[in-house]
Amino acid sequence: MTNEAISTAALASLLEQVARRIHSQGYAADLFPAQWSALRYLEGAPPQLRTAIDLARFQGLASGAVARTVRTLITKGLLVKAGTIGRGRAEQLNLTDLGRKILSDDPLQGIAKALEVLEPGERESLANGLEIAIRSTMPDIEG
Repeated sequence: MTNEAISTAALASLLEQVARRIHSQGYAADLFPAQWSALRYLEGAPPQLRTAIDLARFQGLASGAVARTVRTLITKGLLVKAGTIGRGRAEQLNLTDLGRKILSDDPLQGIAKALEVLEPGERESLANGLEIAIRSTMPDIEG
């Protein structure tokens, strides 16, 4: 990169390239990108938010699609249901030992490693920009 100002269109194009590459790398270990995303979410979420509905909210997906992902991950032995949470019917989901082992080979780790060269201020700027980009893809909620 040069010191010249980069256009927002060029930034959007770079972001698209990164997203496509991340997506294509998400077909590893006999998993799909959404399944990797689910495992990552459930690894880092507090126990009370390790539910299919909270995962759906995080991913911005319909609950039916997320329920299928969860069922598949349970069938593969990567997740287990750990009982209901609160007063509702939401079931807590936990990673199995195999799920944690699979995550140790997460294809996203390569990108995380590459970003280690960024200074803290650069990371903060990148994070702010990515959060703006994420919000721009969310449906407008009028209330």
